[in-house]
Amino acid sequence: MAPSEPRNAPSGNSAASGNTELRFTVDGVAMVRLLGPDDRYLSTVEAAYPQVDVHVRGNEVTLSGSAGDVAAVRRLIEELQLALRTGHDLGETEVATSARMLAADSSVSPSAQLGAPILTARNKSIRAKSIGQKDYVDAIDDNTIVFGIGPAGTGKTYLAMAKAVRALQNKEVERIILTRPAVEAGERLGFLPGTLTDKIDPYLRPLYDALGEMLDPELIPKLLAAGTIEVAPLAYMRGRTLNASFVVLDEAQNTTPEQMKMFLTRLGFGSKMVITGDVTQIDLPAGTSGLKLVTRVLDGIDDIHFAYLTSADVVRHSLVGRIVDAYTEYDAQKQALRQETAEAREFATRGPQRTSASGRTPKRSSS
Repeated sequence: MAPSEPRNAPSGNSAASGNTELRFTVDGVAMVRLLGPDDRYLSTVEAAYPQVDVHVRGNEVTLSGSAGDVAAVRRLIEELQLALRTGHDLGETEVATSARMLAADSSVSPSAQLGAPILTARNKSIRAKSIGQKDYVDAIDDNTIVFGIGPAGTGKTYLAMAKAVRALQNKEVERIILTRPAVEAGERLGFLPGTLTDKIDPYLRPLYDALGEMLDPELIPKLLAAGTIEVAPLAYMRGRTLNASFVVLDEAQNTTPEQMKMFLTRLGFGSKMVITGDVTQIDLPAGTSGLKLVTRVLDGIDDIHFAYLTSADVVRHSLVGRIVDAYTEYDAQKQALRQETAEAREFATRGPQRTSASGRTPKRSSS
């Protein structure tokens, strides 16, 4: 990148408002990688800095706006270039996250903060794509048991599985165990034909799908057959001690308190556990979620970490984050309405109680 010196914009109105124009060229990076498909990354930059006009012609970029905002956008573009040069795969999430990080602290380097890839598999680098994800991944390195709690699309299970595969490749553990409760998502599927494996496979399919993205498809059956990787329903964990294992419990919001206790006490020597779930999507027919309860029971215990992800960490379609926020707002309003109704009901019952306590009986009107 070869930036020119800032100069005052020629237009009278812009000059009066103190606007600055800055032109620079982008070198060493293909513009399509920097701007994104259909200029989506450019649109993300413009959304983060609506007060700056960004014009691109060939590999020349022109920024117009206040000096501070222009400098911020220039810094952001430099960071995106650096990320591309160091092997990062940019997406709209990474661009938005980088903008937020620089807005919070202009001295940080988003490309360095997000760190090296966790795993490189099938010509694809898997890495943290937000600040929350980076904290979550770091917590897995630093703690024996980590709870990843957050909405759909925040990469809770995917990143945990990437860490598990990396630990297996580095011979830090001898096996990977992936498990989840076999709970139907609000549907009654009835009798399922086939063997026991055929019956439980549909519940475990998301775990198999993630494995297929991280390992050679031809290698997975061999690892499964050898027991190096095990994918099993949570019920199969009872009575076991899991030594030298990286254990991932997915969909933990659908565990009962008894199941959660049973699972956590399977921990053996040389093992790590990562428990992931979304407390807003509980499919249990009744009773308390084990994931909700454990946040109160185990809070503050050393070597156990609770990582909370939010809609800002969603790495799926940009609409997913907005959907999560909309449902969160709706749930908050519903909770407030329930609280208001409960308080009104309690207030209504206080009148007769006070009258009874005073020993006076209300006068009845004669007809």
